[in-house]
Amino acid sequence: MGEQTISRFGHLEFEAFPEDVRQRLAPIVEKSGFVPNVFKALASRPRELRAFLDYHDALMDSDDGLSRAERELIVVATSAANNCTYCVVAHGAILRIRAKDPQIADRVAANPYTVALNPRERAIVHLALIVATASDQLTDDDIEEARAAGLADDEIWDIGAITALFAMSNRLAHLGAIDPNPEFFTLGRLPR
Repeated sequence: MGEQTISRFGHLEFEAFPEDVRQRLAPIVEKSGFVPNVFKALASRPRELRAFLDYHDALMDSDDGLSRAERELIVVATSAANNCTYCVVAHGAILRIRAKDPQIADRVAANPYTVALNPRERAIVHLALIVATASDQLTDDDIEEARAAGLADDEIWDIGAITALFAMSNRLAHLGAIDPNPEFFTLGRLPR
């Protein structure tokens, strides 16, 4: 393979990020050992990147309700439905790590209906896919099914909000033709 393209609109290297953004992302870069390409692609639009990070962190870094693995499960299932390679690969890596399962992300991305999920996870994926692919057809019955599976209203809201945020992220990744970092492909596949 040739040189990796990061975005059709160019990108900034980490050293050129605005200072506050660089400081905010430094723990992620230090922990992972690389700068995710989505940040490089969005760094030239720092106000948008800050807003994206604020909403992302409010939804994805919460320990209330949904587990962090369940949150990543939503991202992988809905990003696959939206054909977003960047988010499937990047968040697939995070899902593998958080679920401690080297196969789950690939299976969910390929066909979420055939993956062995517990009833709660199945309800999460089912509702997220309705919101991702047919939100105009969402009914009270769909919400009641989620509640019957044990999901609280705040968790149901988070499923919808995560799905919506990543629908935007998926479309920005498509617009920019943002390629996933090669490092994401191997994360969480083998025990450390």
